[in-house]
Amino acid sequence: MGVAIRTAGEGDRDLVVRLLDEAFQDDPVSGWVFPGAEDRRAKHPGLMAAFTDVVLASGRIDLTEDGSACALWLSMPADEHDADAEDDGPAQVRQAVDPDNERIEAIGRLTAAIHPSGRAHAYLWMIGVTPGRQSEGLGTALIESALDRCDREGQPAYLEASNARSRKLYERLGFQLAGPVLELPDGPTMWPMWREPRPHRAS
Repeated sequence: MGVAIRTAGEGDRDLVVRLLDEAFQDDPVSGWVFPGAEDRRAKHPGLMAAFTDVVLASGRIDLTEDGSACALWLSMPADEHDADAEDDGPAQVRQAVDPDNERIEAIGRLTAAIHPSGRAHAYLWMIGVTPGRQSEGLGTALIESALDRCDREGQPAYLEASNARSRKLYERLGFQLAGPVLELPDGPTMWPMWREPRPHRAS
């Protein structure tokens, strides 16, 4: 049975923010950004809201029709390294979410530093599945739908895996390690992964 997927709009903002907050509360990277559980519960939704607003404005959010899973994609041009924009972005997010938490800014700068440049590509920024619906193949369906689009357009895809389980999933979908892993200071590992487009066969 197929998974119905649509493009999220502004009216879906609160749903997407809530979904991402629930999906990433126990994620290793979210735990590094907000080490205290109480602090994470209070401030993590604001970070997910900031990310959602960025992608609603300049990217694409794929959402399952039942609202149980979403994927945030950005289309990155060949020369995406606009130094001024990249320098300001993480600081602006930190200021908006929690000015006293330097890790909010650090995660943006560290991932930007390992992001490949030189070729246009689709960037899977985040993918979240509501905790009660995980392991049902919803995330895979979302990614496969987007990767089919990438293949039709001859476009590579890139992401950072934030845990070993997701890394294995991405490898099964054709992603390969792309350069040195990112070891967060006193924190978890992130794996940069790249996927070349596959020849698209018309049905």
